[in-house]
Amino acid sequence: MVDPLNAWWAQQLVLCGWAFEPDPTAVEVDLAASRLQQLGVADRSELGWRLMEAFAPEGHDPARQLASLELIALAVAAGWMALDQGRAWAQCLARTICSRYSDLDSWLQALLQVRSAEGWVRGDDGFYESCQALATLEHDGEGITWEMVCLHLAKHGSADAELWPAAPGQACWRLRAAFAPTLGLPPAAGLDWPEVGNWLHDVWQISDREGLIRLMLWLAGQGDRYGWDVDAARLLEADAETRLSWAKNLKGGEGYGRVMLTFLGRGEALEWAAWDWLRLVELAHAGWCMEWLDEAEAGAFAAHAADLLIRRYSDWVALVHAYQRGRSLFEGGDCMGDMTHDWALLLHSPVSPWREPLQSLLDDQTRQRSREAMRGWRRDARHWTLTLASLRDPDLLYRQGPPPAMLDPARRDDARSYLRETLSLFPDDGVAGLTRYWLPAQAHYLNQLAADASHNALPSAATPFGHPDPAELAQRDRLASCSRHAATIHMAEKYAFYLQMAMDSEVFSSQGLAELAESLRGVLCRFYADSRRLLDAWAAWEAVLPEGEGPTLVHDIRWHRDDPGSPFHWLDWQPAAWREPGRRPTLLRFTALALVGPLNASAWSEPFPESEREREAIRDWLDSHYGLQSSQSLGEFLDFLLSSGDRQEYQINYAPYTLNRARLEAEIAILESGECDEEERNHLLRLKRARDNEHECNEIDMTAWDIAQAVDLAVAGRQLNWLNEEAFDEALERAMELAAAHYSGWGEYARGLFAGFSFFMGETPERNDFLTGFRQALVSWLTGAPPLSGAWASLDFPGARPRHWAPLHIDTLPGDARTLH
Repeated sequence: MVDPLNAWWAQQLVLCGWAFEPDPTAVEVDLAASRLQQLGVADRSELGWRLMEAFAPEGHDPARQLASLELIALAVAAGWMALDQGRAWAQCLARTICSRYSDLDSWLQALLQVRSAEGWVRGDDGFYESCQALATLEHDGEGITWEMVCLHLAKHGSADAELWPAAPGQACWRLRAAFAPTLGLPPAAGLDWPEVGNWLHDVWQISDREGLIRLMLWLAGQGDRYGWDVDAARLLEADAETRLSWAKNLKGGEGYGRVMLTFLGRGEALEWAAWDWLRLVELAHAGWCMEWLDEAEAGAFAAHAADLLIRRYSDWVALVHAYQRGRSLFEGGDCMGDMTHDWALLLHSPVSPWREPLQSLLDDQTRQRSREAMRGWRRDARHWTLTLASLRDPDLLYRQGPPPAMLDPARRDDARSYLRETLSLFPDDGVAGLTRYWLPAQAHYLNQLAADASHNALPSAATPFGHPDPAELAQRDRLASCSRHAATIHMAEKYAFYLQMAMDSEVFSSQGLAELAESLRGVLCRFYADSRRLLDAWAAWEAVLPEGEGPTLVHDIRWHRDDPGSPFHWLDWQPAAWREPGRRPTLLRFTALALVGPLNASAWSEPFPESEREREAIRDWLDSHYGLQSSQSLGEFLDFLLSSGDRQEYQINYAPYTLNRARLEAEIAILESGECDEEERNHLLRLKRARDNEHECNEIDMTAWDIAQAVDLAVAGRQLNWLNEEAFDEALERAMELAAAHYSGWGEYARGLFAGFSFFMGETPERNDFLTGFRQALVSWLTGAPPLSGAWASLDFPGARPRHWAPLHIDTLPGDARTLH
């Protein structure tokens, strides 16, 4: 039985110079492929464009439609297209032609008019005679008449087969039509993209599978949009003068700056993510063509792009506008006026692969598979460190996926220099050296301060030593906005950056660093239920406690929170066994360590034995300041400080003089009348301080001075490993008991510490500067302004009744009985 469509199709091919053959696709493979090349169709993408152009929405071109019938027949014969797909295309063309022309004569007349206009170019190729032959058959009622094919098309409705690949999971490849339509799958480099290797090398500098995967993960997770979005967010907050200054300082990016300011000036939607995500689809197709990716891998990346696009855009028009904005910024010229010319075929052609709604590109199963695949590429804990550190160094996100076989030597050297010069971390410190940068007590301090701020329960701004700077006080009070956010991320993100630098330095145990990364992941998964909560917390703390004087990271953090492709949303968010990168001190231990006050930097973590290099510096300090040269001498001196200390010297050598003013003046006069050695000179200075009651030294209990020194020396002893844990615990416990016995609160303790610091200070020309600095430090420690200056504002004094509000989360130190769990 004759197939009406095939017969009609074969008859039309006679007009293309073909001999009549009932099967229009019965052409030898090599001959069909050769003929396609002659017609300028070098690959299937070009074929797809040609077929869509036959249905161009802006006009009707019968010659192009006839040529497309030939192209379809050749494509099927050459194996470029399945027979069912070819028939579907032919049927669409037949329906379009028959709906416009009522009979064969009008169709032939339209063709002759077009051919007449081209005749002087094409010459006499027998086209007129072929038209006459078909007309004669039609008039004689032979063959498949126009009426018969119209009835057949009406009876069979739309094509049974799809024009574009439509098997499960293949619809997402329709996105590639932004660059070239995908007519058939699976692709082959020679058939679909002959120059794909050169394109990857020349345009993207990609020469292997691993590099391609890293690039695709970068496009998905960051891309060009990241820098553009952050710039736009900051410029929206800037005045006109600042905007112009920004654009002027873009060395080599003047075009980008002009376009960005143009978009801002005319109120253009600041949305361009499609620029990254559509190119992701193109790269996935290229990787499949190169056989660097298998079908599942390439499909997962394409589906991921579709997933992101569907979440961001409501329809194809919105997607196209976003792509054009991105293209404009990338090329440094406004391309928004080219919309109609560049995109009309895809947006309006009745056979466009984009005729289906954007939202229909993914089924649930394909979407879920792609999401699992994207998490799979970032499953190892290394990606947590990489992603957290990328806020300070965005280029790190180029390293997602497979780790590079070899790190750039310049990057390695920069990391080593950073560790050495900024962190004083050296190879002989080992992985354990990173422990000192894990500061859970600091996070507890911030959580407590924020909880107190939210209840208006912060310490008074009035202290015995003055008031804090109003700006610093205001900063402290703003911590109330952070009360619902665990503060560990404020500390952990810096730790992650240091950990990444250690990884890049390649001088530490890779296994040890991997274990620290896994510990970091576990901690953050425990304190933050998902990426959005982590990033909300980070943004809240960063807004109040920015680091340095440059732009804050708030815009960058919010970008990662709001962009669905950010790697933060694709990390492995499953809590593992609880193990922190460093020890978490108890609240009691933190309180004991805080007794050191401004005498040393606040101890935000447990001390631990240091490397030999650090020990040498500590030994020098102990020897030069205290004459201590061994663990035994340190132990004896700690016992002295906690049992009697400098306070006893005051009671024996100076307090009695306060009862006999005349004797005091006489003693001072005797010392001033003769030559004094250093010891006598210091004694004279202290006598004068007792005479003048300087800083109330005769009225204030100066035991705090001995306690602070004892804690400071105990920490040094632990770092030297001169004190084992038991001895260290004992020293801190005695210091706590002594503090509780002599003082009722941090204010009194601070007065005693300052009085002792002042009274026992040796002769030095910098005395006034030292006292001023110590006084300011005590103000900060007592008020918590600025935050992170010292820990007293968050801690109950040893032995005092609790006065702080409980934080709203579990990110606290062990031993806090008021924590809500």
